[in-house]
Amino acid sequence: MGPWLRAAGLVLGSTLLFKALQRGLRRLPLPAHVRRDPTRAWRWRNLLVSFVHSVVTGLWAVLCVWQVPEMLRDIENTSSTSGYLLLCFSAGYFIHDTLDIIVSHQSRASWEYLVHHTMAISAFFSGIFLGRFVAAGMLSLFVEVSNIFLTIRMLLKLSNMPAPALYRINKYVNLVMYFLFRLVPQTYLTWYFVRYVEVRGQGAFLIVNLFLLDAMILTYFSRLLRSDFFPDSCRRRAGKDAGGEKFLVD
Repeated sequence: MGPWLRAAGLVLGSTLLFKALQRGLRRLPLPAHVRRDPTRAWRWRNLLVSFVHSVVTGLWAVLCVWQVPEMLRDIENTSSTSGYLLLCFSAGYFIHDTLDIIVSHQSRASWEYLVHHTMAISAFFSGIFLGRFVAAGMLSLFVEVSNIFLTIRMLLKLSNMPAPALYRINKYVNLVMYFLFRLVPQTYLTWYFVRYVEVRGQGAFLIVNLFLLDAMILTYFSRLLRSDFFPDSCRRRAGKDAGGEKFLVD
């Protein structure tokens, strides 16, 4: 079996694995507030799959870089078998989630997710099939540690659970994790690419991808701050049905 065919098989296997996980999660009971609305029910299960992906991928990415610290010094050429497998695993998740959004007719409400997933899949594929910038993929997946707490936040809001203390604690932990595992790695990646990566071919493609992701991350950070720390600025959104809002920034 050729390396490209093997990689395609790994990505496909990961996609099917997340599909199986989604089916399994359908057997879990839903919170009453979620159960009453089909869109909320879909969002709840979608977020649970995302939560599993974030826990596994975030810890895996940190472990990969801890085992091979050279990834921090040579983002372009340093790789590892574990890091390669993680890119395949995560690419499979993004393919699954993209298909889930489209098939569930949530594309309009989740179009920013679709843009992000397209960027992630294309970037991961370039690392998987070209064998370069695997370390960059590892660093970009540090964001999944932050996503653990971001997903907890969205699950709490979606379920309408009366747990203000838990939400308040997670709010501050989420802010710290956003800074440490989303803003800091992304800043380092951007600095490294601008300074050391040749702007042509795969390098040029990834730099454009990176700049777009920078803009998205800063936009989401601004929304998060307004929603959780400056709620007065979000009063115009008051009274909206949570089931109709784009869950990325709820």
